[in-house]
Amino acid sequence: MGADARYARQVRYPAIGEHGQARLLAASVAIVGVGALGCVTANHLTRAGIGKLTLIDRDIVDRSNLQRQMLYDESDADAGMPKAIAAANRLKAINGDIEIYPHVADLSSFNAEMLLAGADLVIDGSDNFGVRYLINEYSVKLGVPWIYGGAVGASGMTLTVIPGSTPCLCCLFPEPPPGGTLDTCETAGVLSPIIDTIASVQAMEAIKLLIGQPEALHGSLMQIDLWQHQWHSLSVDGARKPNCPVCGLRRFDALDGDAPLEAMTASLCGRNTVQVTPSRQLTLDLGTLQNRLVKAGRSELNPYSLRLHLPDGISFLLFADGRALVMGTDEPMIARRVYADLMGE
Repeated sequence: MGADARYARQVRYPAIGEHGQARLLAASVAIVGVGALGCVTANHLTRAGIGKLTLIDRDIVDRSNLQRQMLYDESDADAGMPKAIAAANRLKAINGDIEIYPHVADLSSFNAEMLLAGADLVIDGSDNFGVRYLINEYSVKLGVPWIYGGAVGASGMTLTVIPGSTPCLCCLFPEPPPGGTLDTCETAGVLSPIIDTIASVQAMEAIKLLIGQPEALHGSLMQIDLWQHQWHSLSVDGARKPNCPVCGLRRFDALDGDAPLEAMTASLCGRNTVQVTPSRQLTLDLGTLQNRLVKAGRSELNPYSLRLHLPDGISFLLFADGRALVMGTDEPMIARRVYADLMGE
């Protein structure tokens, strides 16, 4: 009775009905990046009754996130909670009948096939093209649809990729844009309503796919500018390329580790923070490391990370997979030096 009441208004929509709701409850979705877009899509899909959600995010909650990342509050930011964990906690309180699996991780060639395994659909909530090209390769290789989304300022775009049916991301954008050529939330800012709009389109596309109605998809590269009141749907019919390296020639350079996903360091948009990724995947005992690094600065240990407050005002946040967020600088060289001084590589 409770489950029936929860989804009653959704089931009454003719295109969904009891059969569609049953398909949603049996579906599995992976959301890569639980920042602004990921919060909205995760919220909608949790309330819609997606049976299993996998949440993958590398970051912690920061106060600058609260303007647009709806699943978090000040207590999450003050505690430095990993976004995947904080989001999962909030979503479980919204719908305790579904399975939610958070992963505090950076999607990479090392872990993509493991973390995304079993998903019927992948939703992009990331903030960089390296991860999107990796998702695209996984999608084509395994035949799993995915939904791209991006937003900055007051505009954004989204594309739904169905392997074998639509063009893939590489058909439309053969190479990632060079660094510094696109606006980011750091250079152009970002307004919350465009996040809600793009992510809501992503969530609706997901529901259409999962209930088995691909004919209802928008079938375009949809571009929206809420400030200028502009909505454009650029048709992608006929845009598949037989010589596309990914869906045409089936080369998976990023997924196979033959091409670097990202550099050793990556600045986090608007955060005065640099992520440092080790050259190999690690499994660290954070408690042991806390004892070893006791002289480096004041430390805080929780089940997810070890934070060191260094004398020069920099904070070093280390995760068990060896990744670190160096907070208090946006200079990759400084971040690498801090990492090397503390970790020895």
